[in-house]
Amino acid sequence: MYQVKTYNAIAQAGLDRFSDNYQINKTDDADAYLIRSVNLHDQDFPKKLKVIARAGAGFNNIPLDKATANGTAVFNTPGSNANAVKELIIALLVASSRNLFAAADYAAHNSGADISLRTEKDKTKFKGTELTGRTLAVIGVGHVGSLVANVASALGMKVIGYDPYLSADAAWHISTTITRATTLGEALQQADYVTVHVPKNEETTGLIGPEQMAIMKDGVKLFNYSRDGIVDNEAAVDYLDARKIRTYYTDFGENILLNRDDVVVTPHIGGSTLEAEANGATQGANTIMTYLETGNIENSVNLPNLQVPFNTPYRLTLIHKNIPNMVGQIATLLADAGINIESMSNAARKDVAYTIVDLDNLNNEEEHQLVDRLSKIDAVFRVRVLQK
Repeated sequence: MYQVKTYNAIAQAGLDRFSDNYQINKTDDADAYLIRSVNLHDQDFPKKLKVIARAGAGFNNIPLDKATANGTAVFNTPGSNANAVKELIIALLVASSRNLFAAADYAAHNSGADISLRTEKDKTKFKGTELTGRTLAVIGVGHVGSLVANVASALGMKVIGYDPYLSADAAWHISTTITRATTLGEALQQADYVTVHVPKNEETTGLIGPEQMAIMKDGVKLFNYSRDGIVDNEAAVDYLDARKIRTYYTDFGENILLNRDDVVVTPHIGGSTLEAEANGATQGANTIMTYLETGNIENSVNLPNLQVPFNTPYRLTLIHKNIPNMVGQIATLLADAGINIESMSNAARKDVAYTIVDLDNLNNEEEHQLVDRLSKIDAVFRVRVLQK
């Protein structure tokens, strides 16, 4: 029986579909963790821990090297909060174009008998523009960016998308009205609004920095609802001071951004809707169930994706180092044990590899001996035997 530990109440909702083979929050010695924002960097992982699913796209709260060394697969749930982020970006595009925040603040501080006369006189201060006909650059057109691009286009905006890693699957979700830029600069220099929706890694940290801001239009409005650090905040402040950037909207606060009329900071609410949290929990729970029961991997952040139909009575899965002759060692050990291999599949991700071996027969004694022998190979992190 598998033990699944959740770290908040909303995650519990996603586990309702588990069968009787699963128990929730019964032990600290869990087979699986379903988490959101809890910091796992200082926690010791039980050896029994086979999988961690993060209900959300980010995973910087999980020590991937430690998890891999423990033989623990780590997953996120990309796309589970995409609609929530999309709706917030569209709301902010409208608010920014019509100066809604400044107008509401003015109205909140002006009341009395002559309010109507005063507002009629002063409302021209808040005269805005319409989104129709304006140009939006969407940097990263994956789960969130593609949704933003499509809705903005439907609102009459000219949309330019830039994504050097655009997958064929993601391309199917982008409207044919979206113009695809071949370079980041090409997208930025034409835009009245720029919004970034890329994962954070070494390549994308500081993606929108001084050089990129310098080629933007004067008066551009910039949005960062992706990850802290994608936009260089110090550079943004410099270009705000120079009036190159008119307004900067971000979900990631920093001291240098505070107390400015030309910066709007929201408290990391991009994916914070009831629906998005439930979607993430449900997707995470289904990911855990699939991995524990079939060994198949999709959307892992520390292991390669590998999905093989489970059509045999037994399956071996191995997480191991990506070094020469590992598959050979595994096959030789099975052959020496007189065990027939129905099929074998292997995939690698940088220094880590994952192997699935399907078997037509395996008795209890063979299973225990096999796991013990395979686990003694120095480069192997975890061996599992699954029964269909």
